[in-house]
Amino acid sequence: MTVPMTFMREELDRMKREGLYGNIRTLESPQGAMVKIGGKSYLNLCSNNYLGFANDPRVCKKAKEMIDRYGVGPGAVRTIAGTMDLHLELEKRLAKFKGAEAAVTFQSGFCANLAVIPTLTDEGDLIFSDSLNHASIIDASRLSKGKVVRYEHSDMNDLRAKLKANAGPGKKLLITDGVFSMDGDVARLPEIVEIAEEFGVMVAVDDAHGEGVLGKGGRGIVDHFGLHGKVDVEIGTMSKAFGVMGGIVAGSETLVEFLRQKARTNLFSSALTVPDVAANLAAVEIMEESDEAVKKLWSNGDFLKAELKARGFDVGRSETPITPVIIGDAQAAKDFSARLFENGVFATAIVFPTVPKGTARIRAMVSAAHSREDLKKGVEVFAKVGKEMGIIK
Repeated sequence: MTVPMTFMREELDRMKREGLYGNIRTLESPQGAMVKIGGKSYLNLCSNNYLGFANDPRVCKKAKEMIDRYGVGPGAVRTIAGTMDLHLELEKRLAKFKGAEAAVTFQSGFCANLAVIPTLTDEGDLIFSDSLNHASIIDASRLSKGKVVRYEHSDMNDLRAKLKANAGPGKKLLITDGVFSMDGDVARLPEIVEIAEEFGVMVAVDDAHGEGVLGKGGRGIVDHFGLHGKVDVEIGTMSKAFGVMGGIVAGSETLVEFLRQKARTNLFSSALTVPDVAANLAAVEIMEESDEAVKKLWSNGDFLKAELKARGFDVGRSETPITPVIIGDAQAAKDFSARLFENGVFATAIVFPTVPKGTARIRAMVSAAHSREDLKKGVEVFAKVGKEMGIIK
């Protein structure tokens, strides 16, 4: 290794010493309530496959059918190679599902934020961002020429103060996560919208963990609060509740037309693959037909949180099926995860920089695919390991 490259090994060694190095497990099965790792079956409590669609036969069937009709790849970026009618069909269905005028898809939720924030803001503009917003919002804001103003997490008094202190010309964009993925709390969107209207600020919400979870049949946070037409930009991902891959931006027809013409992740990166589009279409169809999976997700989430809390674990302030089990120390969280794994439960430790230092945790994720017996088993293993490590009594 040449001398200028030694910094990488030094940094990796430091991460290992401080318990920040991530070991990624290799799965030998589809995502589901159980997964196979190293030839053994484990209870899966770390996937965002909220509704269990990642291996749903109806979703898989649709993908196979559309591959036979359209092939696999889109050929190039849509502005050069054209756009498949299948992509347009998905976007129309998504717009209808979200209750918006129009929608456009991107390669991922990360790419959707990269499409929105730098495209809607210029030099001299302001971006007001919740302090616990997702990394994709943070990175997209850095790519913008606008100035980022962070307000304290879900603190409406601080938001109002920051807006007052930064009054003046130029566009202003206020962006927040809808559901904060590490704590499971929900953005105070009605208050945010009210304050934004008062100050003449555009509002964007990243609903990655709200789609398929909040609102009627999983239609998201805007539907949950009855704010249709009040939120300028809805951003989301189809890699969680939809069980597939891809990003979405929904809003006015003008917004979508603007992003199609200007967003760099649309102009310089190929569209979603055919099986992704087809599988996402199937997921939307299932959610339109029934809210059964959404109801089961919430029932499972409520059960897991209540049982873990009753055993003495700190499950934070989650308002959604996301269940953080807060340990504190990074190495202790990693050790806890390893002990869970030894006992047949796959639940990954989350440490800095994903969460602030001193708040390392196991982020336990339920799915509509889990049975009540699955979750009872998980709780027993958590309790066993927690007592052995002195985390609970």
